Amino acid sequence: MLIVQKYGGTSVGTLERIDEVAKRVIENKKAGNDLVVVVSAMSGVTNQLIEYAEYFAKNAPQDRDMDMLLSSGERVTSALLSIALNSKGYPAISLSGRGAGITTDTSATKARIKSIDTKNIDEALKDGKIVVIAGFQGVNECGQVTTLGRGGSDLSAVAIAGALKADLCEIYTDVDGVYTTDPRIEPSAKKLEKISYDEMLELASMGAKVLQNRSVELAKKLNVNLVTRSSFNHNEGTLITGEENMANMEDVVISGIALDKNQARVTMRNVLDKPGTSAEIFKALADKNINVDMIIQNAGQKDGTTNLGFTVSQNEVDIARAVVEKYASSVEFDSDVVKVSIVGVGMKSHSGVASVAFSTLAAEGINIEMISTSEIKISIIVAAKYGELAVRALHKAYKLDA
Repeated sequence: MLIVQKYGGTSVGTLERIDEVAKRVIENKKAGNDLVVVVSAMSGVTNQLIEYAEYFAKNAPQDRDMDMLLSSGERVTSALLSIALNSKGYPAISLSGRGAGITTDTSATKARIKSIDTKNIDEALKDGKIVVIAGFQGVNECGQVTTLGRGGSDLSAVAIAGALKADLCEIYTDVDGVYTTDPRIEPSAKKLEKISYDEMLELASMGAKVLQNRSVELAKKLNVNLVTRSSFNHNEGTLITGEENMANMEDVVISGIALDKNQARVTMRNVLDKPGTSAEIFKALADKNINVDMIIQNAGQKDGTTNLGFTVSQNEVDIARAVVEKYASSVEFDSDVVKVSIVGVGMKSHSGVASVAFSTLAAEGINIEMISTSEIKISIIVAAKYGELAVRALHKAYKLDA
């Protein structure tokens, strides 16, 4: 088998942990597998590098310089792991994003992968070597180093697995799979054996931090079978795959409950109620790279105005405020809210899922402030103080602890 493995920052956080990763890689090599290993920077290194940059330029370091700086963390880890493997008698070679043939667009600090030339990887695998690749990075068409944004090593691993047509892509973190909800909130949460791309994408985008959502999108696009598991034990992980590989999928209505605490509710009052106003507002927000989530517009009033509400990430509140204030008589921002999301492909063929959610929250005295739905998701905004209670109540209501 050809396996692509990715190890996150906590998995390679110390020299001792890198040594443990080397032993795990060797176990897989002894089993007869060809291996490509993608690594993150050692835990804490990226933040330290950012602090170094801010020492000289607190407000706005040049993005190109930041790409050069931040990409160094992964290169250090890849070189160290390759050295460790070679010292144990297992031939290995470390490659940067450039060496791995990863070409991106020209966006700085949040580049997107355009193509991968696997020539160097293929040659090393043919020679029997374990290939260790620095994640989170590539080069643009001008030859400049680029980085893929937070969690970009997951993206690197999935893209490489797709380009190589690998049999499996394993994402190693400090948790041993995908759970029905956060076990720290609900101790009865169960680890899922399998979950579909669409469900994982919803959970990832709604607050579950097991996988970066862009990596799940790419895995679906390239049909890469993903397994997420812990590098600290040998427990079976969770397979993220296509719906066609999910046996008895219709028997499972809900797969998980996610809690996103990084939410702020924006309420715009007395917005001009005419065609094109909403388009202008949300285009202005998009131009500032602000991701708008849930949207509610009230019925128009007799004076030709309406109220408009939506949610953004808490760290984007100040930017959003500067954009939208000119469109309304007043704008309110409430960061004391959370988003609770109920996710499951079984919703497509089962009725009554929403009514269970609403009646469950009502029984707990939890008021719903906003609602958004899709074929496989119901998202609800509630007061922050009720977030974890809502998760526990819904987890029990949908029998996810069974």
